[in-house]
Amino acid sequence: MKVQDVQILEKARPSEVFNGEFSTMTMTTWIAVVVVLAMIWALLRRYETRLVLITAGLMLCTLKFAPLDALNAFAKSMTNAGLIEAICSAMGFAYVIKYSRCDDHLVALLTKPLGKLGLFLIPVSTTITFICCTAITSAAGAAAAVGATLIPIMIRAGINPIGAAAAVLAGTFGGLLSPGNAHNIYVSKLAKMDVIDLMARHAPFTLSMMGISIVGITIVTFLRKDHQFAQVGSSKVESKADAILQPKIVYSVIPFVPLSLLLLGNTLVPSIKMGVAQAMIIGAIVALVITRLSPEKVVKEFFNGMGKAFADVLGIIIAAGVFAAGLKTAGLLDVFINTLKDTNEIARWGASIGPFVMAVIAGSGDAMSFAFNESVTPHAAQFGMQIPDLGMLAVISGAMGRTMSPISGVVIVVAGIAGVSPIDVVKRTAPTMIFAVITLALIMV
Repeated sequence: MKVQDVQILEKARPSEVFNGEFSTMTMTTWIAVVVVLAMIWALLRRYETRLVLITAGLMLCTLKFAPLDALNAFAKSMTNAGLIEAICSAMGFAYVIKYSRCDDHLVALLTKPLGKLGLFLIPVSTTITFICCTAITSAAGAAAAVGATLIPIMIRAGINPIGAAAAVLAGTFGGLLSPGNAHNIYVSKLAKMDVIDLMARHAPFTLSMMGISIVGITIVTFLRKDHQFAQVGSSKVESKADAILQPKIVYSVIPFVPLSLLLLGNTLVPSIKMGVAQAMIIGAIVALVITRLSPEKVVKEFFNGMGKAFADVLGIIIAAGVFAAGLKTAGLLDVFINTLKDTNEIARWGASIGPFVMAVIAGSGDAMSFAFNESVTPHAAQFGMQIPDLGMLAVISGAMGRTMSPISGVVIVVAGIAGVSPIDVVKRTAPTMIFAVITLALIMV
């Protein structure tokens, strides 16, 4: 081989040339691709998400004889103080809210004025769900709390159970406007900015997607004539609507205490500026004082929530970190980033359609968004983008993808409450979410 030929090859793929021959890098790359495809298959088969991500990451690192890279990534992710403080405290507060039934009071208060709105009950229900999700950050948890009340109300008002379930489902990504949302916390750490500033930055886009969701689900259910359901009053769906006959306003506002403190501290009252963890603890104390529940039980619930957060939410972040380390060690990350460098159009669609499609396939927007943000988003500047925009584009897209996945937990929850098939429910949300994610990719970056 001529010297100039070697120079050309070195310029094209410096890591794949050794003594004039292609090194094992090419073969390693293809094997790595097979591992990633196997990971996708395993997610499709609904194997445990954390197991799949960690296994894939460890295998990718082992291909380069560097299994310690995966283990080091595991150790690094599990000791990220900023994430642990914010996410665990937010989940602890959520458990206190659930135990004190403040979430039930909030839902009862918002649904009490509902009368015979007919078709308009659908967009109103989607809006109420969105608002409640800003206080109850778990999509499945919020859907269970809100759906148990709203879905029976809609059915009794003459709405098809499928349309009723879809109306609640369409509003379940409201948690993106909560400072306790794990994705907001994660991306804000990547971008080295305050979580409230990050929320202010992406709020117009999140609200725009919510507007599209409200209008879209109303149009779809109207075209399918869900508001003219024939079996009015025949449903046996149990309702929590009457569980709290007289909702207490003071109870219903407790879920918003941390958000209010964070917003005030970052705007009108700088003297009370605090972190997410501090705001969540104050919120829990306020709930304890006002509801006058057993302090011992409230503290137990708070720490139970913290433990659950580390096991589930931080568990996925840790697993995504291991997978990202595998992509980097195996060289796939460099290939992907170099592809994105060619044009920000590729990055735009990769960050939106990629997490969206994977969330539909896997049923989890969290795992896909965390994996993307762990591996790709830190390199946003290399292809002419900014970390907060690229990161939240992936997060919002993943949330919308999860909203039209028949195997996602939140879809199964609302379908179960309504007594209908998850497939039928996502047939209502899919057209709106597809339109929304395309719109988001066009306007956000």
